[in-house]
Amino acid sequence: MTPTPAFNPHNKFVRIIDTHANGLIEFEFAVGEPGLFVEMLMGQAQFEDFCALHGVTPTQGPLQDETDPGAHEWDWSLHAARTQKNRHSDPA
Repeated sequence: MTPTPAFNPHNKFVRIIDTHANGLIEFEFAVGEPGLFVEMLMGQAQFEDFCALHGVTPTQGPLQDETDPGAHEWDWSLHAARTQKNRHSDPA
């Protein structure tokens, strides 16, 4: 069994989800644990200031652990809710 790393509030994670045409940056921000994040939206300059203030570097790929896709079946985000339609519906 792999030991679980200790929660470290100094570790901060950011993942850019989308850059909107109006200049807003949509992103996920996590402290200590990448799987526990909040979705945020702010202008480019504010986003850059936010990242500098919190000592984060924008990253690519999911913040969650994707080694077991079934483990996250019930996870959702506002971004996913807006972009995925009928995720669990039967094709007709």
